[in-house]
Amino acid sequence: MGSVAAGIPLLEIPNAVLVLFGAAIVASLILTRTVLGRYAFALGSNEEATRLSGVNVARWTIAVYALAGVFSGLAGVLIAARRNLAQPALGQGYELDAIAAAVIGGTSLSGGEGSILGTVIGAFIISTLTNGLRIMSVPQEWQTVVTGAIVILAVYLDIVRRGQSAAH
Repeated sequence: MGSVAAGIPLLEIPNAVLVLFGAAIVASLILTRTVLGRYAFALGSNEEATRLSGVNVARWTIAVYALAGVFSGLAGVLIAARRNLAQPALGQGYELDAIAAAVIGGTSLSGGEGSILGTVIGAFIISTLTNGLRIMSVPQEWQTVVTGAIVILAVYLDIVRRGQSAAH
């Protein structure tokens, strides 16, 4: 993949990075400024309470999954373009990295809390960690163990934080 700003000195930003920031801005706007974003948080926090509030849970759940499919499709196109091939199992194993990025970025696995900016920061942390482990020639299996341990630590800290906030 090239760069849109290839003719401008000091602006050799890869197109994939530009797409990342564009997608993050769109996702953030959807999450914070639309009914879909509000209902997504409500569904993630307490689906039954959302249903009892008069929200058509099935309709909005389908909308959330459809939007997730759009962003997943965009990610699939970008990774296929980066690798110059498309294979059905190309993204296999990225689920843990995605969950780790979201949890490290402050998204609660209990639902109802999180931000796109935090997730992007979490993704940068995970990719830096993964890159560092590869540079140190750590085997792939141990990279997965380290990532899993970080997710467990982040979830534990989230539970502790939620427990303290509930106590106050």
